Amino acid sequence: MNLIIGLLMVFGLVFGGFVLSGGNMGVVLHALPYEGMMIGGASIGSLVVANSFGVVKGSFKGIITVIKGPKWKTADYNDLLSLMFELAKIYKTNGILGLDEHIENPSESSIFQRYPKILKDHFAPELITDSFRMLAMQFDDKYQTEDVINRKIKKHHHEEMGPVGALSVMADGLPAIGIVAAVLGVIKTMGSIDQPPEILGGMIGGALVGTFLGVFLAYCMVAPIAGRLGQIVDEDGTFYTIIRDIFVAMVADYSPKICVEMGRGNIPTAKQPDFYEVEATQKELATAA
Repeated sequence: MNLIIGLLMVFGLVFGGFVLSGGNMGVVLHALPYEGMMIGGASIGSLVVANSFGVVKGSFKGIITVIKGPKWKTADYNDLLSLMFELAKIYKTNGILGLDEHIENPSESSIFQRYPKILKDHFAPELITDSFRMLAMQFDDKYQTEDVINRKIKKHHHEEMGPVGALSVMADGLPAIGIVAAVLGVIKTMGSIDQPPEILGGMIGGALVGTFLGVFLAYCMVAPIAGRLGQIVDEDGTFYTIIRDIFVAMVADYSPKICVEMGRGNIPTAKQPDFYEVEATQKELATAA
């Protein structure tokens, strides 16, 4: 939503100010399709050349991500705390063997199935199950466990940041690509030097549209989208660090409630579930069990 509102402000104020100051939109609109084809084609082509298919695909998906906003909401963090509470309680009561049916096949687990959004995530179930498998292999040093989980989270974050870097590089190159389009427009103009001044003026104006379009796309569209996408990746990444914090507390042999509270305390304030809400949820889970 912020992306749409921001773009409406950018286009409205930039072109509105241009028109109100007496600018002729006819020259801009005439040159825009051709300049846009050159600048857009060159920038997208460069993106494809410089990155893997996965990063290119992620860059286009990143625009949709910016429109939708962060994936994880307050309710999702509450679900995560509930999921980890259930798993921690079983581990505390029955040991790692009590979790075998849930860890080896989470898609069939009665616990994981209660939290479908988490189960469908491409990384969260894997991080949870792999962490418990470390316990099954007697890898229970809390400092080493935290280090291993941190490495997995860092790897995932690095992969998620690939499209952000690609879009940032694209934004950096757009002004120069705009100059390339403008130079081609000047070359075209010089080839028609025998034309009347009013025609030459329109051709020069069209060439300058290339410079304008490159700078406009770079600093009013692509760079802000890349910056916002980076913020969303960082914000969504917090979801996985909560799993780490709760798991490390489990390895340190704290009670399930303390483990969950340690995780809850590190959730971003804007999305942090209330203590009493989490406690009430835990009581419901205990009653249902």
